[in-house]
Amino acid sequence: QVQLVESGGGLVQAGGSLRLSCVASRRTFSSYTMGWFRQAPGKEREFVADISWSGGSTSYADSAKGRFTISRDSAKNTVYLQMNSLKPEDTADYYCAAKVPGAAWDYWGQGTQVTVSS
Repeated sequence: QVQLVESGGGLVQAGGSLRLSCVASRRTFSSYTMGWFRQAPGKEREFVADISWSGGSTSYADSAKGRFTISRDSAKNTVYLQMNSLKPEDTADYYCAAKVPGAAWDYWGQGTQVTVSS
């Protein structure tokens, strides 16, 4: 079992930045693919970014490319999402997720709220 705890959400003006953090409970964190998803009010949860177990491979949703950066620190069992040039449409609950490579996203955090004001 992997427990994930997100932090770093908040209220920011358009054009601003936030860094989300997700701490994993399990010491085998380094073997999991980690990802970030988001869910805006009235919308389905959507993929934002993910990073391989080694940190050598990342992928992003089109909406995140060029503005968001995902990274991980295995020594701290933590994955980050640096979000720059935020837009009001980035307003959502952001969720950290983990999975065994090639499997489904099995583990989820409780979410952290991001609100971008115009």
